[in-house]
Amino acid sequence: MVLEWSDLQGRVLDNGCGLGTWIRAFEEFNGDVFGLEVEFERLTESVTQGKGVLQGVGETLPYATNSFDTIFSNEVIEHVADDAVCMAEMVRVLKPGGRIIIFCPNRWYPVEQHGIYWRGEYKFGNIPLVNYLPDVWRDKLAPHVRTYSKRKLRKLYRDLPVTEIHHSRIYGGYDNIVNRRPQLGKLIRRVLYGAEKGPLAVLGISHFLVLEKN
Repeated sequence: MVLEWSDLQGRVLDNGCGLGTWIRAFEEFNGDVFGLEVEFERLTESVTQGKGVLQGVGETLPYATNSFDTIFSNEVIEHVADDAVCMAEMVRVLKPGGRIIIFCPNRWYPVEQHGIYWRGEYKFGNIPLVNYLPDVWRDKLAPHVRTYSKRKLRKLYRDLPVTEIHHSRIYGGYDNIVNRRPQLGKLIRRVLYGAEKGPLAVLGISHFLVLEKN
């Protein structure tokens, strides 16, 4: 899916690289790949130590303007302190003609996967229908993570010098189900991947967004 929208040539940044899994995958196509990660513990466990991975936050990227040809951000922007500033920073360090590829949570997916806070205690797990509540209630239950409607997502880059090249909603891989019950898991994948092409796409787990800098 990523290769459909970027050839991963030039300089590539994984903005929020975690343990470096995507960096390792991108290095199969290009050796000029960099990563940024906020959590020091993940950096020490990273599979890409010594390969251009820095500790930092998305709101103040430690790179010069017009530095990268591709910026990849996988389920990260919903966690930063200021998502609008984070988006602006990605645009700043992107070269003209370069592309930003973003995955982030869809507001209308029926399950909140990051758990909730209830009566002062964190409840881990998948909680149904939380994101269908009004913002004032939803944000009290899940103040630690954002979720995006298409309108809310587009607001982040509405005034920035980028053009939306692609937007869709996608379903997940459901690897845990596939590993436990392969036939059932593969059936679920086939049905939901087919749903991405129809009206049920609005219920997908994530937005898939591609922006190009003007």
